[in-house]
Amino acid sequence: MRRNDREISDIKEIESIISRADVCRVALADNNIPYIVTMNFGYSGGADKKLFFHCAKEGRKLDMIRKNNYVCFEFDTDHDLYGGKKACDYSMKYSSVVGWGHIFILTGDEEKREGLNYIMKHYTNRTDFSYNPKVFDKTVILGLNIKEMTGKQG
Repeated sequence: MRRNDREISDIKEIESIISRADVCRVALADNNIPYIVTMNFGYSGGADKKLFFHCAKEGRKLDMIRKNNYVCFEFDTDHDLYGGKKACDYSMKYSSVVGWGHIFILTGDEEKREGLNYIMKHYTNRTDFSYNPKVFDKTVILGLNIKEMTGKQG
């Protein structure tokens, strides 16, 4: 990171940014062609940090994951525009997290349910969920094993 004074390395501060984020952006690549997608997410935290996402059973995102499952992800929040009289006096304060890891399709019902529970908990702060079996069977749950992440505040 170019601006070391803005770097956040404390995991509690990083997780605080993640907890305040509405969406996660996941960047994929296929044959040198980048693709970024904005997704709803859940975060497990703990020693084995993971992100979870849900999607339909087919589409460009899954095609790309099957070819190359190493991805970059990004969260940003706390946006605050400030400025002055001249255009170059303007800037944006924000908090962000960027990381890398391997994303994969969860196959077992229990791990899919766990992933969905993390997603639902992020948006509702509840943990008591049941799922319609017909919808559950049509939903793909993705897990992302986080290898590295860092935060930035500016």
